[in-house]
Amino acid sequence: MYFADELAAEPPSITLPMTLNDYLSLFTSAMPEQRIGDASTLYLWSRNAARKIASLKPDARIIITLREPASFLRSLHLQYVQIGLEKEQELGRALALEDVRRNGQQISQGGFWGPLLLYSDHLTYVHQLRRYLDAFPADQILILIYDDFRNDNQATLRTILRFLGVSDTVPIPTIEANPSVRVRTDLMRLLDAVSQGRGRGLRIVKAAVEAVTTQPFRRAAQKAVRDRFVYPKPQAPDHELMLEIRRKCKPEVVTLSEYLKRDMVTLWGYHDIG
Repeated sequence: MYFADELAAEPPSITLPMTLNDYLSLFTSAMPEQRIGDASTLYLWSRNAARKIASLKPDARIIITLREPASFLRSLHLQYVQIGLEKEQELGRALALEDVRRNGQQISQGGFWGPLLLYSDHLTYVHQLRRYLDAFPADQILILIYDDFRNDNQATLRTILRFLGVSDTVPIPTIEANPSVRVRTDLMRLLDAVSQGRGRGLRIVKAAVEAVTTQPFRRAAQKAVRDRFVYPKPQAPDHELMLEIRRKCKPEVVTLSEYLKRDMVTLWGYHDIG
């Protein structure tokens, strides 16, 4: 997130590289024959990141992945709820708060990352792409479509390896990373309260548990509880809400199709949306 300096204020619960030396220190363990990289989804949203990356590393290679807007927005909202940035668990209500949030209201985390809760600002795909194409030569930018990544993961990854100028013949294990989840808020609060020993009774419980278990065991048990009870699979999306989002996004998808010279309207199912 270093180059997204709109978020320069650091939330108290997260440690981020705040200086260039801090940022460069993240790569000190890389070997000379290795490529190094920074995977930060906020660099596409950021107004400043493309220009700042180009200033520091003009020969950087940029990989951008675009996802169908409505499903991306739903996934983004679920992620923000999971990490505690978004307090409104219903996507429709969160979207309805955008106007008041532009005025600095209804924002958690002390306002540190409030701009991220303006969801429509994440969906200006063509404008976001232009920022990078203005800062880098076209042959240093690889634009991928999430559907291709999901449908033929191996082929897409090998395209990335070739783009980076590294061997594309190495075996690539496939994993399911960062699945979307919903959060059961009351259980989340209780689990956090127990783990931090808030209140006299919970401090006694915490001390008793620590007396008879190891730290690795406690961490594994806490993760198991979170995965099983706090972060269950998300409910099915609201069909009418998703259709409303897609209607609003259709002009952007049409423009993106023209920009990429690829029929994203049909690929993402927008051809029959009025």
